[in-house]
Amino acid sequence: MMAANAQAVIGEADRDKGLVRGMGAIAFAAAIANEVVGAGIYRLPAAMAAAAGVASPLAYLGCLVAMGAVVLCFAEGGSRVPTSGGPYGVIAAALGPMAGFVAGVLLYLSCVLALGGVAAAFADTADAAFPALEGTGARIGIIVVALGGIAWINVAGVETAARIISWATFVKVLPLIFFVIVGGIAILSGHSTSTPLPHRPGEGIGEAVILALFALSGMESPLAASGEVTNPTRNIPRALILGMGAIGLLYILIQLVAQGLLGAGLIGSKAPLADALGMLDPRLRALMLVAASFSMLCWLASDLLGAPRMLFAFARDGTIPALFGRLHPRRKTPHVAIWIHALLAMALAITGTFKQLAIFASLAAAGLYLLGCGSAWVLRRRDVALLGDPLALPGLPLIAIIGMGSMVAIIGLGQWSEIGAFLAVCVLSALGFLMMQRIKRA
Repeated sequence: MMAANAQAVIGEADRDKGLVRGMGAIAFAAAIANEVVGAGIYRLPAAMAAAAGVASPLAYLGCLVAMGAVVLCFAEGGSRVPTSGGPYGVIAAALGPMAGFVAGVLLYLSCVLALGGVAAAFADTADAAFPALEGTGARIGIIVVALGGIAWINVAGVETAARIISWATFVKVLPLIFFVIVGGIAILSGHSTSTPLPHRPGEGIGEAVILALFALSGMESPLAASGEVTNPTRNIPRALILGMGAIGLLYILIQLVAQGLLGAGLIGSKAPLADALGMLDPRLRALMLVAASFSMLCWLASDLLGAPRMLFAFARDGTIPALFGRLHPRRKTPHVAIWIHALLAMALAITGTFKQLAIFASLAAAGLYLLGCGSAWVLRRRDVALLGDPLALPGLPLIAIIGMGSMVAIIGLGQWSEIGAFLAVCVLSALGFLMMQRIKRA
């Protein structure tokens, strides 16, 4: 057993040969914040209010406690196996390649469901901005054009797509900070609504916690760059704690401001942040609609750049059909994976709603976090450390138990149909991995 573990560790270390460790804690925290602060926050306050009413901020707090344990486990696990692939490397090193594959499937499923959900929210925002576009036909057209156009850009070349994303994403947090400042000042000045949100003690709080997990998930994607972080045993945990703490505070403030300005009107709003500031000045509503659309397009572009590469990697590893690993003959991009990913997201966005897709994506992320917490504990027991002294959190076993228990509880908050679908994905992924291994051996 020890020899097998040593071979696995050597393999993880070799994976990072040639990479330059040039990313510090602040830069890595910014990368985490950039990925976690997604476009869904422009739509989420309304869904949270519909689920839990005035108790919505408490759902964020409850989810933050659960995510705090997950973040700490990912911090120690990432410091012990600071390898490219992030959670894949950590989970595979601790629990084996099959668990790593299941984690990869859960991460991909979370990505494609989130892509469909944000595309649906983008169509809703367009309806709010241009009432003439309301209707099923126009909604489908918006989704197809948005996802199809971004997929075409990604197929044209990774350099073009990366330049567009890099130029655009650095401004997406500014409108959210503007919303909190302007809305907060307005509330303190007496501009709060006269129709507050209803009190729903216990009612819908579970659904709200699942939605909050959707808003706070995403740290696992930047962790794929762990092989390029300087002093990883210190900077990975620092970046995780700094980035996730700041994001949690921002989201709670956004929810409080939206509830304070709109009250009961928050429920059912298709563009809650825009509608909230629109009560102060119609020009602010137009500004927030533009910001929301811009942020959603940035997030769609980012997901379509990264997530299809998971399909490509699976195909190259022989765990899914080789068709997904084909490259464009001239552009040298994984065009088949990109278009399949975009088509799946189109189908999800057209047939589902933001809220439904966000819940499914959250359950997939919860499964990934469950595996990540368990992996950190296993790596601690085996005393695995690839690069110097790792982070050694006091009470890690208890933290891991809290993280795993929280994720199990969040999965349990879903509907039976949702839980059944989640378990079926895990079982089918494991069976698929075993089948592909048999085929390769044969």
